[in-house]
Amino acid sequence: MITLAVLLGTYIVLALFKVEKKLRGKIALAVLLVFTGTAHFYKTPEMMNMLPDLIKFKREIIYITGVFEILGAIGILIPRINRIAGICLIIMFICFLPANIYAALHHVDFGGHKYGPGYLLFRVPLQLFFIWWTFRYAVRASRKEYIKGR
Repeated sequence: MITLAVLLGTYIVLALFKVEKKLRGKIALAVLLVFTGTAHFYKTPEMMNMLPDLIKFKREIIYITGVFEILGAIGILIPRINRIAGICLIIMFICFLPANIYAALHHVDFGGHKYGPGYLLFRVPLQLFFIWWTFRYAVRASRKEYIKGR
């Protein structure tokens, strides 16, 4: 999946430039979030299809979540707020999971969901991996820095 390639590719490139590990993890996550967040503005109809019909204001929800992803990308790079930004991103990733499940069950033609429920065998662990990455580089790393600074 392209999102995994963006995250790990950025991380590897930054490692080649000898960027410190914690910062490299945050930057890679920020690049991923900008990549996915901006997609909310040019792949809006496809993303709207990922939401059940009972959801109202689909377009607005897609735009707002795109903005939240981009704000989260910025937030995890700002030392004063990176921990809370990471926690908010984890909550958002958890909230995205039902949309991914719905899209896979309804074979939505976007991001691999067209392959149906089998796609969830990849997507759910990938979502958990993004949650772990966010915790590792934005929440846990920031907490350690906060405790050291006291």
